Amino acid sequence: MATEEEMPEEATAAAAPAPAGGGGDDAEMRDAAAPSESDSDSSDSDDEGAAGADELRIQALEQALQEQPLDYETHVQYIQCLRKSGNIEKLRAAREEMNKYYPLTPKMWLEWAKDEISLSTSEESFRDVEKLYERGVQEYLSIKLWRDYLDYVEEHDPSVSQCTPAGLSKMRDLFERAITAGGLHVTEGSKLWAAYREYEMAILITISDGNDEEKAKQVQRIRTLFHRQLSVPLAEMESTLVEYKSWEAEQANANDPGSTFDGVPSNVTSAYKKANDMYNERKQYEDQLSNAGASEADKLQEFLKYLKFEESSGDPARVQVLYERAVSELPVSSDLWIGYTSYLDRSLKVPSVLRSVYYRATRNCTWVAELWVHYLLSLERIHSSEEELRHVFERAVQCSFPTIQEYLNVYLTRVHSLRRRISDGLDFQLIRKTIMDAAEFLSPQLGTKELLHLNAYWAKLERNLGKDLAAARGVWENTIKKSGSVLEVWQQYISMEMEMGNIHEARSLYKRCYSKRFAGSGSEDICHAWIRFEEENGTLDDYDLAVKKVTPRLKEFMMFRSQEEAKDEAYSVLNDNPNADDSYQKRKASKMTNKQQPPAKKRKENPPKSAKSSDDQGSKTQSRHSAAITAVEVGDVTREKVEASTEMNVDTDSRTGNIGSNEPKPSFYNDKCTIFVSNIDLKANEDDLRRFFSDIGGVTAIRLLRDKFTKKSRGLAYVDFSDNKHLEAALKKNKQKLLGKKVSIARSDPSKGKKSREAGPSSKGHDNLPQSGDDGAKAPGSNRPDKEVPKGDVKITGKNTHFAPRSVVKPLGWTSKDEKPDVGPGELKSNEEFRNLLLKK
Repeated sequence: MATEEEMPEEATAAAAPAPAGGGGDDAEMRDAAAPSESDSDSSDSDDEGAAGADELRIQALEQALQEQPLDYETHVQYIQCLRKSGNIEKLRAAREEMNKYYPLTPKMWLEWAKDEISLSTSEESFRDVEKLYERGVQEYLSIKLWRDYLDYVEEHDPSVSQCTPAGLSKMRDLFERAITAGGLHVTEGSKLWAAYREYEMAILITISDGNDEEKAKQVQRIRTLFHRQLSVPLAEMESTLVEYKSWEAEQANANDPGSTFDGVPSNVTSAYKKANDMYNERKQYEDQLSNAGASEADKLQEFLKYLKFEESSGDPARVQVLYERAVSELPVSSDLWIGYTSYLDRSLKVPSVLRSVYYRATRNCTWVAELWVHYLLSLERIHSSEEELRHVFERAVQCSFPTIQEYLNVYLTRVHSLRRRISDGLDFQLIRKTIMDAAEFLSPQLGTKELLHLNAYWAKLERNLGKDLAAARGVWENTIKKSGSVLEVWQQYISMEMEMGNIHEARSLYKRCYSKRFAGSGSEDICHAWIRFEEENGTLDDYDLAVKKVTPRLKEFMMFRSQEEAKDEAYSVLNDNPNADDSYQKRKASKMTNKQQPPAKKRKENPPKSAKSSDDQGSKTQSRHSAAITAVEVGDVTREKVEASTEMNVDTDSRTGNIGSNEPKPSFYNDKCTIFVSNIDLKANEDDLRRFFSDIGGVTAIRLLRDKFTKKSRGLAYVDFSDNKHLEAALKKNKQKLLGKKVSIARSDPSKGKKSREAGPSSKGHDNLPQSGDDGAKAPGSNRPDKEVPKGDVKITGKNTHFAPRSVVKPLGWTSKDEKPDVGPGELKSNEEFRNLLLKK
């Protein structure tokens, strides 16, 4: 986020406010520069044109801010344009609007204060400007802003300028605050100390000579300031020591200017030496930070090194000031704010400081959910009120976080906090509403694991804190409506009933889910789980019933697995021994030719030998490769099918003598440095592919896949390269056009193909095992189903009303057109009904 401090001086000068009125020397100079009336008219028209352009610019920026109120740069430009136009009312409103969303830089606070000072000098305006300075010093550490603040109060506050007791007390308190905020700033902190001493010295002059006691007190006050400063590691410590000795000489305390510590108390000398050593240790870090040409990333690293050093010294005040310096220069660095807040949580633990720093951190880095989570936890540690915690939480959920998981973390942090404080008298209805809002807002985008976590936690809270088992069951029933094909949903629902000792309800759940289709081996697992459940909890009749129900299902699974294993084994044998089928066919053909037939019949029925061989071979090849060819024709090509088809075609060509090129084709390719090219124009040949990759070079071989019989291209090819460097260059040509058609290029990976073949393709989060019951059954031996889907890939689909985004939630119920929900008798018929019921409790 760019700040106004980074703007060049020319831009700042152009943004200065216009004078309130003309006249004086400036008017005379303008008159002298106008030699003729025509030039004056031209100048006036130019001014009017510029004013019109500025007004149009302001209107355009106002429109942009209405559409995008969080655009930082537009806010900055709008304020600059208003300063130039001199429209003070709009300028005030623009600054307040920007500060509502973002902290202002110290330079912007200085400009705001100076603009307000130039308008009026009344006592009321003084209070307003003082409040502006006070707001400014709270946002970032700026020595210049503090100096201007101190000078303004000293000059314009009547009680301070008149040296009344109240004025003196107010000014000294303000100086002490400034010293606390920036007095430890190694390079600029001495400016605050010097201003403090100058003020006290000015007070000393006002004390009359006859008031010796008061004068002595004031002298001691100044001496104490010198001693305090000399014990702090700051730049130019030597000059401060010289100034101190000179001042003591003025107070009739003679000392030798040639001796460094002559006339200096021993305790001050010891503290000065220690502070000087500390400054020398830090000088290397300060030198690195003073490099004006360093990038923000380099400066961040230097600050982190410096902070690590300061934390090792064990002085929280020095660490805090260094963090304030860092975040002032790098205000949108989330690493700095996270480090700063974590350090305060560990070491300082001052409630007022924690509130201030967390508030500023979340205003600068609104998109960092980790800061909001730590903010809520920190407020809970310091026993903040429920109203304050609720306010911070509501601010957090209105932010834009990069991932849905971060929103979930914020919601769960809030729910955990409410749960921990339920003994303080909080109503459980507040917990219920919060987690209900979380589920409603986040459910459409949450993954299976996160959604199960949220719903399981919700059901647990309803059961344990809300003492409402029906509501807990309602949570699981609503989850089943959306994701009843996820095994873990049923398992956790059953587990809840088992923990409560509800054996009958758990048995009912097993009866509802044992016939459902689950990913992987889940369908078998739930069948075995039901049998174990009845063995441990049921009667013999219950056990027999479970066995009777699940046995047909388990037999179907076994039959299905056997068929799959047989197909895989046949496929594996065919690949391992491609000549086996050939030899069988040759033996069969040999026996047929040995049979005695009449010569005429032989001549009539038997074609020439070469033609017969070709036809026989073609039919054999077609039989062996039909699956791979069909897959290629429909465009759903898996890596292993294409590879197997290619290898078998090459083998067949070698045996039948149909060689398409002069080079012998190998029967196996390891594809160690190979790309797979698809979506190739069917007119393209090997030469076209070679020219396509000619700009990168390194091509060693091109294998264009062709139909076995028509010899036409299938639009697929393998291209071998000499090394990985050329292969990586080839991958970058993905989606480039070859003969006017965009080709797809990917690295060829045989091992991946093997794994894919073993795991099988997934389809909509369901396996294709034979089913029974309401889900629809597939008879064993039907079309070959897809393989099982890994559990982690299951997608939650289905009707979603209870967890719809807030902006589109409508009371929806089940109609005749809807699929019948999977609930038992007497259960809720819609998610909205469940929600309304919970909120009424």
